[in-house]
Amino acid sequence: MEAMTKMMDYMISPMPIRIVELVMDISKLNLQSLVITAIGHLPGRISRQKDATFKSFALAYIADGVGTYQVNGEPVQKVDKGSLFFVWPGAKFAYGPLEGASWEEYYIDIAGSRLLEFEERGLIKKGEVMQVGSDPEWVRRLETLASLLESGIPANSDRASMQLESLLYEFSLMTDGSHASNKSNKNFHVTDDIAHHIYDPIDAEAIARRHNLSVSTLRRLISSHTGYPLNEYIHRLKISEAKKILVNTSASIKEIALSLQYTDVYYFSRLFKKYAGVSAKKFRESI
Repeated sequence: MEAMTKMMDYMISPMPIRIVELVMDISKLNLQSLVITAIGHLPGRISRQKDATFKSFALAYIADGVGTYQVNGEPVQKVDKGSLFFVWPGAKFAYGPLEGASWEEYYIDIAGSRLLEFEERGLIKKGEVMQVGSDPEWVRRLETLASLLESGIPANSDRASMQLESLLYEFSLMTDGSHASNKSNKNFHVTDDIAHHIYDPIDAEAIARRHNLSVSTLRRLISSHTGYPLNEYIHRLKISEAKKILVNTSASIKEIALSLQYTDVYYFSRLFKKYAGVSAKKFRESI
């Protein structure tokens, strides 16, 4: 079953917009407590919402442009490039770019029981415009969520939900203004970069260069943030990725090992059993 992708609507934007909707039954998902039901990208939004109500909870990230946001007639808040805000059922909203202007908007419709928990824990701040920055990394991660949802594969929809939870956490850290949040943001960029290069050979010097760090600082940062030495952390990520491939494809163990840059299949097999507790073959047979 494929996700539904729409390209429309010139009343919203003079540029083609992208809307990806979840069309599979939620019962097919393993993570039903947090579900992404739609993701939209409005690259040149010109329309404004006035007294708008919504049937679902959603976040909006403004990648570019300036505008305003208002809830239930409360004071108007300014929206700048890199801002994040939420909409939800039971309230009225007025928001959009300034008159005669446009903004670039990403939005995610979300459902599930965990939304209340996220709100209670401060991962969701209703009624507040938050400045999380215009880092291209946020856009890349939002595009990744859309691609996962668009695949129409239940496991990918679950992965998108897990990545959304991580994204909400990072957004919340970006808004607390503390030194800890700056340190966590640095950790996030490094660990996210490592995950993004999971199919590359392990190369501590290349990772360090990308983040203007010494190798010793990189190793110390990863150990402090994850509790694992750098190489072990990357091995664990690769074995986690191998599990996903074993479950979702018919690729041989040798093919999987080589794709993850393990030229010695026996070494890969030993690592897999070490971190997964069973051999790759038994892991696949148990699913």
